[in-house]
Amino acid sequence: MEKEVRKALEEIRPHLQADGGDIELVEITEEGVVKVRLTGACAGCPMRQMTLTQGIEQFIKRRVPQILRVEAV
Repeated sequence: MEKEVRKALEEIRPHLQADGGDIELVEITEEGVVKVRLTGACAGCPMRQMTLTQGIEQFIKRRVPQILRVEAV
């Protein structure tokens, strides 16, 4: 499962980097929660929660159905 999540994050990364941000995987819990750290412009962006839930989380869940949610830490 970690390999699939990392691959999904690599697909998302260029979109975030285009806006001056980035994302890194912190951990994947046994319960299916992906914990990520948003960096760069994404870290302080007022739209980061929407980007996380409507963009990143939905994308990862489509690629890896076992994932329940994505959280920023």
